[in-house]
Amino acid sequence: MGSRTALIYGPEYGEYRFNEEHPLDPLRLRLTVELIEACGLIDERHGLVPPRPATEEELASVHSAAFIAAVKAASAGTLGGEDALRFGLGTEDVPVFPGIFEAAALVVGGSLRAAELVMGGAVDHAFNVGGGLHHAGRSRAAGFCVFDDAAAACRWLVERHGARVLYVDVDAHHADGVEEIFYDTDAVLTLSFHETGRYLFPGTGAVDERGRGAGYGYSVNVPLDAFTDDASWLAGFEELAPAVARAYRPDAIVLQAGCDGHCLDPLTHLRATTRTFERAARVVHDLAHELCDGRLIALGGGGYDVWRVVPRAWALVWAALGDQHVPEAVPRAWRERWAPRSPVALPRRLRDRAADCPPIPRREEVAATNAATFARVRRGSLPLIARAAAPRG
Repeated sequence: MGSRTALIYGPEYGEYRFNEEHPLDPLRLRLTVELIEACGLIDERHGLVPPRPATEEELASVHSAAFIAAVKAASAGTLGGEDALRFGLGTEDVPVFPGIFEAAALVVGGSLRAAELVMGGAVDHAFNVGGGLHHAGRSRAAGFCVFDDAAAACRWLVERHGARVLYVDVDAHHADGVEEIFYDTDAVLTLSFHETGRYLFPGTGAVDERGRGAGYGYSVNVPLDAFTDDASWLAGFEELAPAVARAYRPDAIVLQAGCDGHCLDPLTHLRATTRTFERAARVVHDLAHELCDGRLIALGGGGYDVWRVVPRAWALVWAALGDQHVPEAVPRAWRERWAPRSPVALPRRLRDRAADCPPIPRREEVAATNAATFARVRRGSLPLIARAAAPRG
């Protein structure tokens, strides 16, 4: 019959829009949800649930009072330029717009709503497509992210349910904000697969970033070489994600399913296809059922090919969460509805074929570099995490 799933989405997510030229376009969320509906993946067991705003108290669980006040002032148009920049606001990445506080708080509330539904037993899994804004730190906005909904959801799970949380992030960009917030605790283990910081923002996420104090060993980073394809990416993911999860033994899993590692994404240098994001979701889904009674909260994240990549990748993620069959073809009705507005030809298949991506340079060299990275993670991080495998008192 498949798992019970909730898709957190509302048209209000369209208000999280910096400006017309900004690469983070909320239209991708509408396109995704409409594709999911067109594929017949919404029914009585797999339904839409609207987000709710996060309270200031909930925001304060991961952000400083000064930062929250600064975002509120920016939202009202009363924050000076120098003060804005001090908090990472008013930059090219995070421009200020009227209502920015309310729009960002709604994204956080959407991820908290997903966690509430899962932990309350209403559904097995929930997917907040508007979430996954993982770059915001305790007192700064960064990388298109105002508030850190991923960190807020993890904190809520820890504080409300005493849960040990495994946070898995497959976005092409390192999950630096979530890592920073939980760097000194073992209550949340952050596992980030991302393009190496040698070439990509935020420039962090090296293998030897492993945590601090009580959190030492509970930050696990897997930097992928530029031009990493499905085969190399999944070889590491399918080996390391289960090993980390089984050593840590979480009570709940949060998956950030950013799809900007796709070969067509304009902001990164990775060469995955939609198959990688579908398979990663399936691996994490199965681990959730093996280790924590299925408790899995999924979030969106990066993805900047709005038309060709994001809707298909996240439709496949949604289907994997719900154990639903997906058609091979993109529904004709969806293509015909959106083709007049799309600046590019819309794909006809949900799952890419190898020929759909540009040729991959230095494939063997990339695979060898990644294999060496995976070995470093195995040698360095897994023994540290294994200390958590002892029975809990």
